[in-house]
Amino acid sequence: MDFPPDHFLCPISRELMKEPVTILTGVTYDRHNIEKWFFSYNKKTCPATMQQLSDFHITPNLTLKRLILSWQKSKSSSSDYLPSSATASSPMRAEIFHLLATIDSSPFKVSSLKKLRSIIATGDDSLKTDLIQSDEVEVLIRILAQILVSDISDFAAFRACEESLAVLHQLPLFDEGKMFDLLSKPESIKSMAIMLQRASAETRLHTLSILRNMAKTKSDWSIVIQDQGVDFLKSLLELISDEVCAKASSCALEVLIEILSRSKKSRLRAIEAGAVCVFVELLPDSNRSKCEKILHLIKLLCECAEGRMALVEHGIGIAAVSKKMLHVSGTATKMAVKVVWLVCNFHPTERVLEEMLVCGTVKKLLALLHMDGRSSTKDKVVKIFKLHGNSWKKYPCFPVDYRNYLGFVNVQCL
Repeated sequence: MDFPPDHFLCPISRELMKEPVTILTGVTYDRHNIEKWFFSYNKKTCPATMQQLSDFHITPNLTLKRLILSWQKSKSSSSDYLPSSATASSPMRAEIFHLLATIDSSPFKVSSLKKLRSIIATGDDSLKTDLIQSDEVEVLIRILAQILVSDISDFAAFRACEESLAVLHQLPLFDEGKMFDLLSKPESIKSMAIMLQRASAETRLHTLSILRNMAKTKSDWSIVIQDQGVDFLKSLLELISDEVCAKASSCALEVLIEILSRSKKSRLRAIEAGAVCVFVELLPDSNRSKCEKILHLIKLLCECAEGRMALVEHGIGIAAVSKKMLHVSGTATKMAVKVVWLVCNFHPTERVLEEMLVCGTVKKLLALLHMDGRSSTKDKVVKIFKLHGNSWKKYPCFPVDYRNYLGFVNVQCL
């Protein structure tokens, strides 16, 4: 027999019992688990039957212990004649599917899911592929969706949902697989959005990991965003603003980049959720990696008229973007110039042009003109000055040294 018979497993931990003991109801548990249930948690019920108990006496089940030891000995002997891969993979596979088959009816879903999570973490890729191609993966999605119907105070259902996500994030995700189809359903996305708001830091990372993998597929996220409203995007924005967990913030940024790169509708929803304001206020203190991602997102949002309007109406919008030119990286400078180019091309009000001059945007653009060689970034700068150079020259704060140079650039552009 490759895996332990069900009656060899403790009903609480779903692990092989080391010291089986029987309580008043006739149910057998591992001594450590049942004593913890009675004396650490102060429970007065049988965990399996939920019967109230008046007597907490436990009796060693010596017969069952001998059977377990005998089974372990026979299993050890038989494994000597099997290849190492067979002894490892076959019992794992059998135990995984056994856990999934019994988890719906188990009163100890969290313990079963923890066990499943541990087995999958040590399993190979073929084991994970077998799981996602089977019908049993639906059990994990059903547990995830229970958060939608359970009471907010139902801690057991909430923990089961967290453990289900911990299992799911370890599995590969293919855009044409059953698991992807199940996770793409509105109830699954809504469940994950709730977990982004309410769950532990670890579970939020698991959820973000799943969403990032989903976003990298060919799925139409505009439909998902349209269905979920702005709440889903607000959950991501809150995590991006989280200064405690840098990993969650970075992962949330990656999810948004994937989503917003695909669809203008998604960008409009993000603007509605306040994304431009969030990004502008995070930009001044962001490190290099975060800065590049935020500027990428601002650039995507500024491809919409609503995004450009939100940027120029923010008190430090133009200044925050301009400050990152030449100070962070080539990528950050390239993105910042693209943002300024979009504003100059489609939203060049007199107030905006004056603000660019006052806050140093024009000075940075002039410095970029002195860069050696030709690049798409420098070409955009030249086009910006071709459009608005004469307007800026009229202001007394425009650098005198650049007036003649600017005239030369304008001639070259004609």
